[in-house]
Amino acid sequence: MTPFSIAGIQMRVNAGTSNVAMMKHKLDVLMSIYPWVDMVLFSELAPFGPLTRNAIDFPNTIEDEFREMAKKHGVWLIPGSMFQKKHGKIYNTASVINPEGEVIGRYDKMFPFLPYEEGVANGEEFMIFDIPEVGRFGMSICYDMWFPETSRTLAVNGVEVILHPSLTGTIDRDIELANAQATAAINQCFVIDINGLADGGTGRSIVCGPDGRIIYQASTGPEFIPIEIDMDRVRSSRERGVLRLGQTLKSFRDHKTIFDIYDKDKKLPFLDSLGPLLKPKQKTRTPSLDSIRTTPSR
Repeated sequence: MTPFSIAGIQMRVNAGTSNVAMMKHKLDVLMSIYPWVDMVLFSELAPFGPLTRNAIDFPNTIEDEFREMAKKHGVWLIPGSMFQKKHGKIYNTASVINPEGEVIGRYDKMFPFLPYEEGVANGEEFMIFDIPEVGRFGMSICYDMWFPETSRTLAVNGVEVILHPSLTGTIDRDIELANAQATAAINQCFVIDINGLADGGTGRSIVCGPDGRIIYQASTGPEFIPIEIDMDRVRSSRERGVLRLGQTLKSFRDHKTIFDIYDKDKKLPFLDSLGPLLKPKQKTRTPSLDSIRTTPSR
């Protein structure tokens, strides 16, 4: 058995003021109650909420505060994400901080929630990191999970735990919960999906095991979610199959078909026919009879 403890913090997020002080308070309380936790994960955009006007340069003093908190408690810390100003653009960026308070990497969300997350650029690099004597971890943020290419890339590079901060306050949360289970099953890995509250989402964070089954699903209020996972479950699933049945990663490896839809020069007329990526508009309304001007007959 290779145990490792990850705690999600599902908390209220305010878009109008900083949430950093509350995040630090929550972390202090969490570690006081559960001192055995090894890693803490907050929801997407937890520090400042979902307004791009709060974008800041990296590195920054807020990240430094989180570095101090990680060092204080001796934990791996992913403090959600923040909007980052970089090269004249804005990115949705998550920092990964080790127990020594060092930023070992930053991940820019690959798939902003377009057309709604307007003005946010997409990242292009994956974030994968190893914890010695534990296993391999990878980052994914919210809408990324709707694109299986992202999680599959993590899995085929050996990622055993997908850390997935979310900000979902929309009516499709049920679909996202299904996505989390499916992602865990088809990639035979743990998925830790932590959603926020209030301006930060509608909660219902979820932790799934490498067989796709739910380990824990939160409700819609503030919660600490400390879960001890066994990394050997991933290795067993990948060796012997999901529920000792489908060995999806081996089948993916052994399948010889080249999926040419990913060729950058491939013509995809159906996708081109779908039109531009824009917010839907109201359909043209049929005018009422009273609003129609008539011209008297002569």
